[in-house]
Amino acid sequence: MYRYDEFDAAFVKDRVSQFRDQVQRRLTGELNEEQFRIHRLMNGVYLQLHAYMLRVAVPYGTLSSKQVRKLAHIARRYDKGFGHFTTRQNIQFNWPALKDVPDILDELASVEMHAIQTSGNCIRNVTADHFAGAAADEIDDPRPYAEILRQWSSIHPEFTFLPRKFKIAVTGAAHDRAAIQVHDIGLQIVRNDKGQKGFAVYVGGGLGRTPMVGRKIRYFLPVEDLLAYCEAVVRVYNLEGRRDNKYKARIKILVHEKGTEPLRVAVEEEFAARNDGRLRLPQTEVDRIHAYFAPPAVEPRAATSDAVEERKSRDAKFAAFVDTNVAKHRVPGFGIVTISLKPIGGIPGDATAEQMEAVAALAEKYGHDEIRVSHEQNLVLPYVALDDLPAVYDALAAQGLATANAGQVSDIIACPGLDYCSLATARSIPVAQRISERFGEGERANKIGDLKIKISGCINACGHHHVGNIGILGLERKGVETYQITLGGTADETCAIGDITGPGFSYEAVVDAVETVVDTYLGLRKDAGEDFLTTYRRVGMAPFKAALYEKNTGADI
Repeated sequence: MYRYDEFDAAFVKDRVSQFRDQVQRRLTGELNEEQFRIHRLMNGVYLQLHAYMLRVAVPYGTLSSKQVRKLAHIARRYDKGFGHFTTRQNIQFNWPALKDVPDILDELASVEMHAIQTSGNCIRNVTADHFAGAAADEIDDPRPYAEILRQWSSIHPEFTFLPRKFKIAVTGAAHDRAAIQVHDIGLQIVRNDKGQKGFAVYVGGGLGRTPMVGRKIRYFLPVEDLLAYCEAVVRVYNLEGRRDNKYKARIKILVHEKGTEPLRVAVEEEFAARNDGRLRLPQTEVDRIHAYFAPPAVEPRAATSDAVEERKSRDAKFAAFVDTNVAKHRVPGFGIVTISLKPIGGIPGDATAEQMEAVAALAEKYGHDEIRVSHEQNLVLPYVALDDLPAVYDALAAQGLATANAGQVSDIIACPGLDYCSLATARSIPVAQRISERFGEGERANKIGDLKIKISGCINACGHHHVGNIGILGLERKGVETYQITLGGTADETCAIGDITGPGFSYEAVVDAVETVVDTYLGLRKDAGEDFLTTYRRVGMAPFKAALYEKNTGADI
């Protein structure tokens, strides 16, 4: 993984010192909350319903064991003993005292971490495929390019005060695990007809109150032009994006109002206009950054493990874990292990200090000292020998981290909702808990198969409900929580925004409504191998709508 150079270290240290002074001025009353707001947001500090919240950057979702141990320490010393992993591959601490935040940032800096640009109208934390470097299907590891983009975008003098926040994601495979088409810029590593590596470029994706799928404006961008082309995109947005209405300030609105082709032309003209002085990315620099992400020196092994097969034959729970939570690795004899942070009845994305320390220990012993955070709010050990899976599973089970539900109905993305967020209009966490309890992780969940449920507590869509196979949006209507259901969304390479089924459901009725949708799907699918999204695209909305509303149970019509 990337190691700070002298510039990185000095930059982060200076930023902590500056913010310490700003916090002191707030605590003494020299700055009021409104005056302090811009300073705290530039350092990842939000004001939630009950307390300040600190959002810590995890660039492209990659962590070392040392860093995870530090996060556990911060959770225990400065918070309530846990952290919350987010859909931007970051971690949030929900209960820090403002007076302690500079000390927290100092502790983070000691392990090459920070909270810079995790908020504000700037280029946010660059995200990537959580299986990067280990996946069997990728063309190249996207993380070196994400790191290059991170360095380029950090306190970029031209892009510090954009019309609105700006998000970039990179994936290295045809199967998109990074949700690139719902980002302001989405980059997919591809090869052209000459076999050269480059990027397909998507622009204008995003969720929130106006969800849109990104438009492809470049089918092949040479690697050397990565920064110059991204700069052209952001510059066009910075000049033409709306600043009169924050709800229409994202680049997706510019693409919608200007049109895809005129936007593409504007970007290409801006890109071409600076040809003589263009910021070209030298191959030597690409190679230098790539070297930080060199995979562990592991030797291929037998494609199957006798230890795994023997344990599976006598332990159904272990067998289920291997089947659902272990993905194919590029190196024979290894697996990619997803650690679900979605225990049945638990809070999606939360991990205790003890659990973080346990994961750090596993990564040191069995995972070549590397941990990933997924945008689906889980953790990943990307390099685990198959022979070590029984020991890894036992250690995870001892910490309540062995739930065998990765990608299944109870592997739910949910924002903090009304339990924490000052913008929320409804609860998300209790709905996720009740759904996971309804379906569990056993035979019924296995019968349902892959199915992504995503829940947001307001129209800002931090729970990505628009791209859930089943999406749930919590709203307030006449002082009462109501939940709108969407179907058919997905964030992968076939990205689509879900369709609204109809009137919303009460808090009491929404779980029953989800169960109705699932049961309808099971009755409609061709066979056990047809997943929910395939079935929905084949049969359409009508049968689901009929099942949901024919009895009008709990629907707010």
